[in-house]
Amino acid sequence: MIARLLIANRGEIAGRIARTCRRMGIEYVTVHSEADAGASYREGAVSSVCVGPTAASESYLSIERLLDAARNTGCDAVHPGYGFLSENAAFAAAVVDAGMVFVGPDAQTIAAMGDKGRAKALMSEAGVPVIPGSTEASDDPSRVVKMAKSVGLPALLKPAAGGGGKGMQVVTAWDGLSAAAESAIRLARSSFADGRLLVERLVQDPRHIEVQIFGDSHGNVVHVFERECSLQRRHQKIVEEAPAANLDQRIREQLLSAAVRGARAIGYRNAGTFEFIVGVDGSFYFLEVNTRLQVEHPVTEEITGIDLVEWQLRVADGEPIPLKQHEIVASGHAVECRVYAEDPSKNFQPTPGRVRRVIWPAHLRIETALRDGEDVSPHYDPMVAKLIARAPDRRQAMQAMRSGLQHTGLLGLTTNVGFLDRLLADRGVVEGQVSTRYIDANLDRFLDDSGYGSKAIACVAALWSVGRARTVTGTAGCSPWESTTPTGILDRARLDPGAPFGRIALRQGEHWASARLLAIGRASARIAVGEEDGLICDVTIEARDGVWGGTVDAMPWSALEVPGAVELVIAGQRVRLETNLDESVPSDGERVATAPMAGSVALINVGPGDRVERGAVLAVVEAMKMENPVVAQCDGIVEQVMVDVGDSVSGGQALVLLEVR
Repeated sequence: MIARLLIANRGEIAGRIARTCRRMGIEYVTVHSEADAGASYREGAVSSVCVGPTAASESYLSIERLLDAARNTGCDAVHPGYGFLSENAAFAAAVVDAGMVFVGPDAQTIAAMGDKGRAKALMSEAGVPVIPGSTEASDDPSRVVKMAKSVGLPALLKPAAGGGGKGMQVVTAWDGLSAAAESAIRLARSSFADGRLLVERLVQDPRHIEVQIFGDSHGNVVHVFERECSLQRRHQKIVEEAPAANLDQRIREQLLSAAVRGARAIGYRNAGTFEFIVGVDGSFYFLEVNTRLQVEHPVTEEITGIDLVEWQLRVADGEPIPLKQHEIVASGHAVECRVYAEDPSKNFQPTPGRVRRVIWPAHLRIETALRDGEDVSPHYDPMVAKLIARAPDRRQAMQAMRSGLQHTGLLGLTTNVGFLDRLLADRGVVEGQVSTRYIDANLDRFLDDSGYGSKAIACVAALWSVGRARTVTGTAGCSPWESTTPTGILDRARLDPGAPFGRIALRQGEHWASARLLAIGRASARIAVGEEDGLICDVTIEARDGVWGGTVDAMPWSALEVPGAVELVIAGQRVRLETNLDESVPSDGERVATAPMAGSVALINVGPGDRVERGAVLAVVEAMKMENPVVAQCDGIVEQVMVDVGDSVSGGQALVLLEVR
């Protein structure tokens, strides 16, 4: 058996692999970049090796540095996790050439499946249905345009060396084709060091269903059932579940059979996932093979009781697959939600930064490496955690997940948790009537976070009037004249029939709101937000481990007081309320276009003297494997461009200066 394993990855997947190693008695070594020197996923390793600077290209993507780390620490095997070099054939070959075991398929299989054109041809030969489109790939924008014109619209531009939906672009109009091709090529080069694109005909409103397969060196191939991954945004999976909901059993059997047939045809070994799209008429087409462990593998583990990482290690070591096909059974239902550091209200812009406190629900499986006080780096993928719920049926699993999302608190960090909760409350999602376009088509509904600000004001008003106030002995509540609230915030100077226990004024962004204290108990309060026709909220309060919390109109909330503000999370939605009275705004804010976050400059669209209109894209900053446009906030003439393409920039750094016209 493998004695010592190098985990050639970071974050939650490194921790996930380490957990199985500990259970199996396998020693493991972790790696880290300079940015991850203090990361919690390194705990428990017999050694942890720094493999380079913060940039992934110089650390986690450096084959030589990873091999040196493995050799120097006496490892006899390497697990690549997912992302980074997990589907890099050269890395797999280099590990084997160095005399170590690569935990995954052989290099030839990775290369064949990594070339999406070749993969389509091989699957077609094996009798697996494939999507109409190009079989060649190109990183020449003009050639990509020609391929798209031969395929027709709507079309999908897909990185030939990519995976996980990253870098894909949907084109529905000819006038946007060239720009989409150039952007997709840049992202493909940045993410996969290979800018070549395939062009495929876009199948309208399909479901995305994938099949987990396993092969071994003894000629055995099995499936471990299917997963539904249709809830996506920008081709990135957000919610996954197993088994697929409302799937005709005949289609399910055909999908499972096609995946096993395709795997046998290429002599597949170790874990892999055959991804398909399923049309509204039940027809299905092969998308790609992910030659690695999937992010969403926990839902398969939850319904089968199989540790897929353990299977990977055993098969890599030459053992046969532990179970035969008829011995692999599934029961119940599992749902996974991916938690991203991103702001849905700002077009899902990544939000790197420091999380002050982390609160996870006790009743869910949590896969994360994020702890109190840790930083979410702008240099890596923005996913910070996965929440997994399991129950006897889908309805109960969804209910458990919503409860878990609402009891998740990442104080100080903006995430998509509130968005996920609203998504799972949607009728179409509840009924399992979704497609890969469902989120995009109904996005406004899921972005509606109105009401959370008022509820946050009610929570803070209750906190200051109950949680931090002195109770009066022998009474049911607090004195309306005593409080530790900061001077100037709480107005209790006179009795007010509309606010018998006083008023509190708070600011959220540029707006002020007033909270009227209607009733106060020992651990609860009734708060009216706004004037006479405002929202009335019932708030309960408790203190736990230095964090305030409770419910507001039956919705869980948690809060942490920080200098000048209160950080809150209400049912997963982050709200920040200012408690200082400084309303100053930089007078030249519109003139200066700044980086939305730390990252690198991917594109400069303007030069000195150029005339621009409000909303024009001035530059593009790449962070967390996403391109983020920087737009003009006013009409004007470019006075100065302060950065060059390729420069590393910090969040808020000035990029372009405009002369207002």
